[in-house]
Amino acid sequence: MILPVLLGFLTGVALCLTFGTVFFALIQNSVDNGYKAGLTITAGVVLGDLIYVTFALLGTSMIPHSEELEPVLAFIGVVFLIVLGLFNIIKGTPRIAYPKTKLGNYAYYFTTGFLLNALNPINFVSWVTIAAYLRHSLRYTANQQVVFMAFALVGVAVAEASLAIFAHKLKRLFTPKVALAFNRVTGVVFIVVALRLAWVKLLS
Repeated sequence: MILPVLLGFLTGVALCLTFGTVFFALIQNSVDNGYKAGLTITAGVVLGDLIYVTFALLGTSMIPHSEELEPVLAFIGVVFLIVLGLFNIIKGTPRIAYPKTKLGNYAYYFTTGFLLNALNPINFVSWVTIAAYLRHSLRYTANQQVVFMAFALVGVAVAEASLAIFAHKLKRLFTPKVALAFNRVTGVVFIVVALRLAWVKLLS
């Protein structure tokens, strides 16, 4: 069981080290609002991954497939990303302050992390592909697959929590102008990803 534990953990870490929407949202909110915001986003991301991992392990046959539903989900994801992108571009200079201790703030961070992850079709495909590789290529038993995926989720949580804390430590280097530029770049990334998703899922 040592190899599934190690490979699973490293896989989870590797999945986080991509410059996707979750990465930018995590860094941005950790810098602007403190590491607690980043950790709350991480919790939402891990929940989304847990749902996808569960489906991947149980088999995609349990997921009701509908050719009409997929474009609807893609449309929701496109709208969500564009709204986030525009908000980051036009909201002005960030405060760069610690988050207020209000439940609503943390609910927003958690929901943002969950939706950024859950509405990304590539994320689901990644977990299903990993599960299929474990099952058919590595010939892992059911227990080994569960252990691998469990530690992959641990790897995701550890990597993203580390990013949140690391970004927070660099907070002193993010002057308002630097933070504003970073937020606008983040907004552009969100919009570019949204347009790519629209092209692939809605227009092609």
